[in-house]
Parts: sequence; structure tokens; C-alpha cells
Amino acid sequence: MLYLGNASSPRIREAMAAGELGQMCTPAEGRTPLPGVTWAADNGCFGRGYPGDGRWLRWLDRHADAAERCLFATAPDVVGDAAATLARSTPWFEPIRERGYRVALVAQDGLTAADVPWSAVDVLFVGGSTEWKLGDQAVRLAAETVDRGLTVHMGRVNSGRRWRYATGLGCDSADGTFLAFAPDANLARLRAWMV
Repeated sequence: MLYLGNASSPRIREAMAAGELGQMCTPAEGRTPLPGVTWAADNGCFGRGYPGDGRWLRWLDRHADAAERCLFATAPDVVGDAAATLARSTPWFEPIRERGYRVALVAQDGLTAADVPWSAVDVLFVGGSTEWKLGDQAVRLAAETVDRGLTVHMGRVNSGRRWRYATGLGCDSADGTFLAFAPDANLARLRAWMV
């Protein structure tokens, strides 16, 4: 499983350049994909980082030359609300794909396998509340995603325990803010999780 973080120190950037880590980029944080590094594009809807529809598309356009190395781009979502997320996300699938990115649907509280437009997405990003993402519904969604041969990603993975949980779900990648705080010391901890 690949951990996506921010390039917060020279050691982190070295680990990214070596393929040990990937980079999570968002428009609000001003991160640009590092040359040659596997990365993912997060819209920033979690928190207050969503730049607005037009700016999100322009940001994706600016980085389209690196889309081949991008694991996914998240369709805009509504935190904690599956129905509202599907209504908001669905119109974004084609514009994201047209720009050369793999489409990620962010799974939010209440989403079921029957709700997912499987033929329109490439990646299921397990988001939502902590209670939901650690619950039975998220487990079933991840299993269905894996069974369909699609990619699973989990957000907010900031501990060894959560890393092991995401690995057990069959996640291909995960992200979190863990490396943003004491990045060099936490890189050593993250490496220990990966063993």
C-alpha cells in the first residue's frame, strides 16, 4: 500500500522520489506534483480547502501533463452525506476523465454498493466520518470495489492501527496529515507501519 503525504521535508521528498511514498496535492495548499512522483489530486472538500468549481477544473488543467502519474482525482463531495455526494459528484466524472485523470468517488456516510455508479468510477476513496469508515458498510464497499478490480483509497490514515485497518480492507493507497507534523521523526514511524 502506498502512503500519500505532503513534501514537508527533504527526507520526505527523497522518499517520494524513490517511490517509497506518494504525494497528495490539493489546490488550496498550493502543492504542485513533484517531478516523477506518483501523486493524487484531492479537491479539498474535507475542511475548508475546496477552491470552487472553476478553480478546481483550472487546477486539474494546469497539472494535466502529470495526469499519467496521478492515481486519481476526487470528484467534489459533501462530507458525511452519501446522497448529496452522489448528486454533486456525478456531473464531475466526465470532466475529470476528459482531462486524463482517473475518477475517484469519495464514499461518504450511508453509501452502499447499490448506489455506486461502478462503470463511471476508477477509485473508491473511503472518506466519511470515522465511525462510518470503520463500520460494516465501508468494509462491504471496499470488498465490492476490490471484487470489481477497482482501486480503494482511504483518507485520514494517521496511525499504525489505521494503516493496518486500511491494509486489511484491501486499500491500494492511503493518505493523512501524519507526515505534516515532525515529518522526519514520523517518517521513521510510518516506515515501521509498512513492514
